[in-house]
Amino acid sequence: MKPTGETGRAAEVQAREHLQQQGLRLLAQNWLCRGGELDLVMLDGDTVVFVEVRYRRHVAWGGALESIDGRKQQRLILAAQQFLQKESRWSKHPCRFDVVALSPTQLDWLKNAFET
Repeated sequence: MKPTGETGRAAEVQAREHLQQQGLRLLAQNWLCRGGELDLVMLDGDTVVFVEVRYRRHVAWGGALESIDGRKQQRLILAAQQFLQKESRWSKHPCRFDVVALSPTQLDWLKNAFET
């Protein structure tokens, strides 16, 4: 069994490569701020996309999408706001939050996973 950090990084690479194949462009990866971290920040046309990558080895432990509760959503929104303040060239662009949920057998990309 791989260590959690290594598994998480591998999931982020898989998610990033999938999104890049769909035409998105990477702006930042593992962007850290006081309130948290943004796994991937990508550009889809002119839309800034904040991507949360979730990996679940066993569905019995709860699906990857279900693991993002209201508190986690609020932390992501705050981190996204800080990103837009620091990277002001993107602040006038439309934004959305996506989730890429991975398991050993599938990858699900949920666009507009939650509303701000």
